[in-house]
Amino acid sequence: MNYCTISEPSEASFIEKRSEFIGYISPVSTNEEAVDFINSIKARHRKAKHNVYAYILRKDNISRYSDDGEPQGTAGVPVLDVLQKRGLTDVCVVVTRYFGGILLGGGGLVRAYSHATTLACDSAHIMNMCLCHRLKITSDYGLYGKISYILPNFDTITVNSDFSDNVTLEILVLSEKFDSLKKELIELTNNQVEIVDEGELFEDFSSVQK
Repeated sequence: MNYCTISEPSEASFIEKRSEFIGYISPVSTNEEAVDFINSIKARHRKAKHNVYAYILRKDNISRYSDDGEPQGTAGVPVLDVLQKRGLTDVCVVVTRYFGGILLGGGGLVRAYSHATTLACDSAHIMNMCLCHRLKITSDYGLYGKISYILPNFDTITVNSDFSDNVTLEILVLSEKFDSLKKELIELTNNQVEIVDEGELFEDFSSVQK
C-alpha cells in the first residue's frame, strides 16, 4: 500500500544536437489535475514543436501518455517507462522539445525523452509515503526519558512536543509497527502512559533512517 511520489513541481533541461529538452514533473492526484498541468506547460511553450507527457495515478490505477507528434513509441512510452521504473505515482511529466534542425532517429528520441524525464525526477524531492498511525502520547516527566529513548527503535517521526504539566508527544509510527510500539510503551511505563490513536494516514517517511 505504500507508494512514492514527489512533494512539489520541479524541472530540468539539456540540449541534444541543438534540440532543447525541458522535463517538467509535478504531483497530481486526479486526471483533471494532470490535464491542467499538461495544458499549463503547453501554454508556456506554444512555439515548441512537441510537448510530450505521461502520468500515473494511484486512484483507479490510471496511466496515460502522448507522443504529441513524435514517431509512435519514441516519446510518451519512454517517459512513462522511467516513471514506472522509479516506482512513482500521482505524478505527471511533460517533456517540451524545441527542435534544433537535426533529426535524432528513433533510438535517439527514446534516449532523449528518457534522459529528460530522469533529470526531472532527479531534481524533485521524492517522498516515501507510508501508511502510519498518528499517536498522542502523554506521560509525566519522569517517564519522558524512557519513552524518547525507545521511539527511534520503531522508526517514528515526532510531529509535535508539548512540555507543560505533563509531556505530550505527537508522533507518526508505521502501521506495521503500531501494535509492538504500543505494547512496548505500556510495559516500559507500567501502563502509566496515555496513548491516543488519532487515526491512520499516509505520510512521508523518506527521512527516516532504516
